Amino acid sequence: MSDLYSLPVQGAQFENYCGGNLQGEHESCVEVGQIPGSVSSYVLRDNKYEGAGKELRFTEVELDDFALGWAAKRGLTL
Repeated sequence: MSDLYSLPVQGAQFENYCGGNLQGEHESCVEVGQIPGSVSSYVLRDNKYEGAGKELRFTEVELDDFALGWAAKRGLTL
């Protein structure tokens, strides 16, 4: 696996997953986008001002493992 942080993310198309806490322009969201040119690597970022410029990068397998583990821990169904 290559270093995900060495891959450029310019041009990534992000989807927002919002928490429903503030509504409107101040809504807190997690933004997820596929890293351009990669098949299964993603970048996650926080849209809050304090999180500007900070991001985490994961492979598809890592994100799937997290999502399934989080859902199971919380008793959520997919």
